[in-house]
Amino acid sequence: MTVSTAYTIQEVSRHSGLSEPTLRYYEEVGLVGPIDRDERSGHRRYGERDLETVEVLSCLRAVGMGIDDMRTYLANRRVGRARAGEQRDLLLRHAERVEAEIAAQRVRLGYLREKAELWDARDRGDAVAEAVATERLVATMKRLEALR
Repeated sequence: MTVSTAYTIQEVSRHSGLSEPTLRYYEEVGLVGPIDRDERSGHRRYGERDLETVEVLSCLRAVGMGIDDMRTYLANRRVGRARAGEQRDLLLRHAERVEAEIAAQRVRLGYLREKAELWDARDRGDAVAEAVATERLVATMKRLEALR
């Protein structure tokens, strides 16, 4: 006799970091489940495989992957090695997107630091440092405008 562990939605939420509404939504759109129900209460009862799938989805969500790509990832995962190339390509596309987001955030960070240096120079009454900071700020603003 095999005893399988059943987890409540609250337990799965705590374990995965995904909210209960997100877990319900993921079931609704077919990313997970269908989830078994307790015969008496009708409450969801997640099994080990469900929990494993939710853990994968939690990671994919954390890196900003959308529902369609999550669905593709899970389908490829079920097929296995035959879809390894597609999995690699899917993940590399997302890696490129994250790299672009990081580059954009660095430009934004640079703007904030340059602006702070400008105000620091003004606070100290250092006209030379203010002029240098203004020059660097203008260059940073051009990079910032390119992000729009």
